Amino acid sequence: MPHRLEILENLRKSMSESSIDAYIILPTDPHLGEYVPDHWRVIHWLTGFSGSVATVVVTSTFAGLWTDSRYFIQARNQLKGSGYEFIEPVSGKDGLNDWLRDNIKDGFRIGIDGRTIPVSRLRTFRNLLKDRQVTIDIECNLVSDLWTGRPPLVFTPAFEHPLSYCGKDRKIKIDEVRDEMRKRYINYHLITSLDDIMWLLNIRGNDVKYSPLLTSFAVIGEEQILFFAEENKIPLKMARDFDNLGIIMLPYEDAAGMLSTLPQDEAILINPETISAALFSALPYGMTIREELSIPAMLKAVKNKTEVESIGKAMIKDGVALTRFFHWIEQNSGMVPMSELSLADNLRHFRSEQKDYLGPSFSTITAFNEHGALPHYSVTSETDSVIGSEGILLVDSGGQYIDGTTDITRTIVIGKPTSQQKKDFTLVLKGHINLALAKFPSGTKGYQLDILARKALWENGLNYGHGTGHGVGFCLNVHESPPSISPVAGTGSKYSIEPGMLISNEPAIYREGEYGIRTENLILCYEDEETEFGKFLKFETVSLCYIDKNLIDSALLDEIELRWLNSYHAEVFGKLSPYLSEEEKIWLREKTGAIH
Repeated sequence: MPHRLEILENLRKSMSESSIDAYIILPTDPHLGEYVPDHWRVIHWLTGFSGSVATVVVTSTFAGLWTDSRYFIQARNQLKGSGYEFIEPVSGKDGLNDWLRDNIKDGFRIGIDGRTIPVSRLRTFRNLLKDRQVTIDIECNLVSDLWTGRPPLVFTPAFEHPLSYCGKDRKIKIDEVRDEMRKRYINYHLITSLDDIMWLLNIRGNDVKYSPLLTSFAVIGEEQILFFAEENKIPLKMARDFDNLGIIMLPYEDAAGMLSTLPQDEAILINPETISAALFSALPYGMTIREELSIPAMLKAVKNKTEVESIGKAMIKDGVALTRFFHWIEQNSGMVPMSELSLADNLRHFRSEQKDYLGPSFSTITAFNEHGALPHYSVTSETDSVIGSEGILLVDSGGQYIDGTTDITRTIVIGKPTSQQKKDFTLVLKGHINLALAKFPSGTKGYQLDILARKALWENGLNYGHGTGHGVGFCLNVHESPPSISPVAGTGSKYSIEPGMLISNEPAIYREGEYGIRTENLILCYEDEETEFGKFLKFETVSLCYIDKNLIDSALLDEIELRWLNSYHAEVFGKLSPYLSEEEKIWLREKTGAIH
């Protein structure tokens, strides 16, 4: 592979030949999902930065990268020698937007690959520069000819997601979506998010790392569904069933062309956050365009009774794997060489022993000491750290099972903790428990609950820079919209928390250069009671793994918090012990023993 400085120079030559003054590169693919196939990881190839969130801008004299607070330290390290500079945030400045306002001049021609930018963000760029005479070319793909050895697109066969797990036939789901379309006077509904399509059709695939997705688009009409996917990816039996339901198979690359043939006098529903500028531009001029969250996104966020029962089974399997993993660490610490990479492999092995395991739901974070201060640290052979005899180990991991998706973080101490570590851990735990115990009226939104997880930290002058909770799919994306618990206004802040939603609970504290602490479980919303003041909701914690008592300063926990912890630990032992060896049971009994 050519050196990145050489690649940057070649990109600038290509820009000059195409009369492009500024080239903007996004970290996405045509489906704008979180996990991007290697074929579309352009920013990583160009810059060496491996974080999931970034924007790159290249001009003839400048090459810079913006990312969010999770990746600041990582970006500083990975961009060294690449020719790209990490643009540090400046107080009072709006990052990339301010840079564009300050540096894009009249007459500039901006290039963007329209397949990889949501139309909502393109509008933001245009609005920023509305007072400039600039041209934005969304058919600008300068990378393909430069990227020799580019990973090919993945094409894997689809497989059924059985009714016994998902609980609702695809015909019923399609009818529900169409009923909602009729209520809104919508003739067509364009679905571009892969998890929405998978949920709707009760299928899964292996085209995307960490999520069981099949690369495809869909247009739901009043009588037919146009399904854009490679025909050889759909097994014959599935294709016959699709045919009976009026699901028309079409080549994946024909999506834009077919959109352009839709009737101009009818209405289509799209999500501007998940439709690319390229697909949006294919919609016929004059067609009525409604812009909202997709109908399947709202429906799939609320898990049905069968899914809830399946999730419980997946959590037991995941808890057994985690128990065996942490037991193995403790039994072998100081005797068997351990590193962040080897631990991640070990955890994957323990999960793979569980029935119906499909793979990890995201890249496992095994972070020792200072690496734990990087909220989304991803261990590589270059950064791999040996697990020493003293320190804090943070393990954030998850599994994809046919019967559910898991996401859980545990922080354990190796050796003896310091008083500061115990205080930090316990304050994070207080926030975790406070949110887990929340009772709130129906209609409450996630941003209204966020303070519950931060209160104990704020009172001690501490905070964390990411959200507290995200929605989790069902054998789908580990980060699922719209559920969200965060102080930041975003898509999720518009929607209330509803019974059946599965959400993470993950307060944290990060001390740069020292360690990170995060305690994460998944919580399921359910109806608690109805009073004269309306319906009230609560959460049930469904993840099952012990919380390290060695890091707890029990003097900082009140009676209610101690009661929750002891009750949770009793549940962990009760649900997991039937699946453990006698040695593992004895070990887990000690780990989950009551604190008084």
